[in-house]
Amino acid sequence: MAVFLSLAEAVAANIKDGDTVAFEGFTHLIPFAAVHETVRQQRRDLHLVRMTPDLIYDQLIGMGCVRKMTFSWGGNPGVGSIYRFRDAVMNGWPRPLELDEHSHAALANAYEAGAAGLPCAIFRGYRGAELAAVNPSIKSITCPFTGEKLAAIPSIRADCAVIHAQKADRKGNVLIEGILGVQKEAVLGAKRAIATVEEVVEDFGPGSPNGVSPNACILPSWTLSAVVEVPGGAHPSYAHGYYTRDNAYYKAWDEISKERDVFLKWMEENVLRQGPDVFKRHARKAA
Repeated sequence: MAVFLSLAEAVAANIKDGDTVAFEGFTHLIPFAAVHETVRQQRRDLHLVRMTPDLIYDQLIGMGCVRKMTFSWGGNPGVGSIYRFRDAVMNGWPRPLELDEHSHAALANAYEAGAAGLPCAIFRGYRGAELAAVNPSIKSITCPFTGEKLAAIPSIRADCAVIHAQKADRKGNVLIEGILGVQKEAVLGAKRAIATVEEVVEDFGPGSPNGVSPNACILPSWTLSAVVEVPGGAHPSYAHGYYTRDNAYYKAWDEISKERDVFLKWMEENVLRQGPDVFKRHARKAA
């Protein structure tokens, strides 16, 4: 059952050294505030999972928090590479990084299987592709009913899943609106889960001004370990209905992340010396 905690309390209680952690969010609602708190608490030896590792994983990798990454596609969306990721892979700085690379379809199926409590995901995929030749976690299985050869990979059941959402009610239920990625599946498959939210409201019930829209997803409080109110907690990504994407931040990251010294100085000034309150300046609800 979810409890309301501060961000520091939530990370301390639910993300441990050596954990497999999925910080998920697709296009918007990317949990930047939670990632920054994880960096400040100096978590180490993390196995990160994400369908589209971008700036948040570049930051975690560059600060030495990560030993392994399971992912599909990695980059700075609309800009280019993530250079701390490249430096770790090519030069082992600040530490070597083990990779477990998949297609988007494979990871989506792996999250679904994890949410269902299954040990692996079985799907049509990787036909004619060469990734299976270099990734030993990609196997094949023969359907016992049709004889069809199918792909199989381990399901994703993280030690902790972390998401950002628009609202939580006083009971700890969490509302996600707009584009959905695999946040729901990541939470349902994880041992523990943290949701940071833009605001806490009384309820989502009928007649409530906080009623849900047709494409909304509600995660019941029993699926979450902690709920944290962090206005602006997805910046520089956007939060549908609250604030827009900070494109200048993404463009600036291209230069910030290229050189180790520049990156470390930026992280010291903008993450290590800051707390979650820094995100409040971005929490301007859309009209």
